[in-house]
Amino acid sequence: MPDFITSVAGEQVPRIIYGTAWKEADTERLVRLAIHEGFRGIDTACQPKHYDEAGVGAGVTASLGDQLTRAQLYLQTKFTPLSGQDPARIPYDPKAPLTEQVAQSFAASLRNLQTDYLDCLVLHSSLASEKHTMEVWRSMESLVDSGGVRQLGISHYHDLAELEGMFRAARVKPAVVQNRFYDDTGYDREIRAFCSQPRIVYQSFWTLTGNPHVLAHATIKSLASKYGRTPAQIFFRYLTQGGVVPLTGTRSQTHMREDLAIFEFELTESERETVEELL
Repeated sequence: MPDFITSVAGEQVPRIIYGTAWKEADTERLVRLAIHEGFRGIDTACQPKHYDEAGVGAGVTASLGDQLTRAQLYLQTKFTPLSGQDPARIPYDPKAPLTEQVAQSFAASLRNLQTDYLDCLVLHSSLASEKHTMEVWRSMESLVDSGGVRQLGISHYHDLAELEGMFRAARVKPAVVQNRFYDDTGYDREIRAFCSQPRIVYQSFWTLTGNPHVLAHATIKSLASKYGRTPAQIFFRYLTQGGVVPLTGTRSQTHMREDLAIFEFELTESERETVEELL
């Protein structure tokens, strides 16, 4: 079972989360499998272009019972602006005011996920202007006020100044930053440093896919041999020990078990430093 990290909003976020993008018709089965194996955090989005949010809800609902309650799961979804939607499958009225788009998307997420609240609602990306971005954020804040959402997050924020501006302007502060984790953005070193101070939970995606050179490096392979683990387990453990919450979207039951098993061992400080040199 994964342990948790507490965000600036006071919410407990699992230290590894199952991501559901691009699972399509297999979403329900994979969510059920992930929960069965021990995942307690599920990430999705109200974006039919890349996610089957209803499939996530079906998988979650099928997993609940005497041994697992809704309160024991962390469900995180996203409001995706119009620019990120498939024009043929927009889950809200594209002609409606932004405030209404957020409300409609939120309502759709509750229906899809078969829940009466969200543990986290993430703004999938900023909008064309700061004014529009903050209009959406204010609407999301109102969902926290009403009790429908426990905490808020933002995604695809790789500019530190933009993140700092958002944090200053927000009444309900971002508690999650979810970004692609790869060399092109310098592994978000400045972003991660900023997040560590107010306990914003930094979530990484594309963590393995975007870093084949790291996984193939002799340093990682040597540590994998020492601990009897896979290179992916070494990399994930390095990140979790540094406060990063990785998303994993594996379809493999074996890999799910391996991902959850990273909490069975710890890298030493010197070993973490050698991995740090690769990034």
